[in-house]
Amino acid sequence: QVQLVESGGGLVQAGGSLRLSCVASGSAFSIYAMHWYRQAPGKQRELVATITSADIANYTDSVKGRFTISRDNPKKTVYLQMNSLKPEDTAVYYCNAYRDTWPLANYWGHGTQVTVSS
Repeated sequence: QVQLVESGGGLVQAGGSLRLSCVASGSAFSIYAMHWYRQAPGKQRELVATITSADIANYTDSVKGRFTISRDNPKKTVYLQMNSLKPEDTAVYYCNAYRDTWPLANYWGHGTQVTVSS
């Protein structure tokens, strides 16, 4: 069982920066692919960034060049550095841990609110 706790959200002006953190409990953190999703009001949850167990990162097009995902396995933490924030980045950001080896596993945090004012 893995529990995920996000932090670092808040209110920021357009053009500003925030760094989100997600701390995991439990074991075997390093074998999980870690993801950041976001959900804006009235919209579906969307995948923002992924970092694999091999440290390979991928991003949705709208955040490429502005967001950076990273992980610190000894600290069981994944980060999302968000720069040049835009009002359309406003959403609740969720951390997700996914293991694609047996036994399959998929865990979610409770989310952290990011609000970008114009």
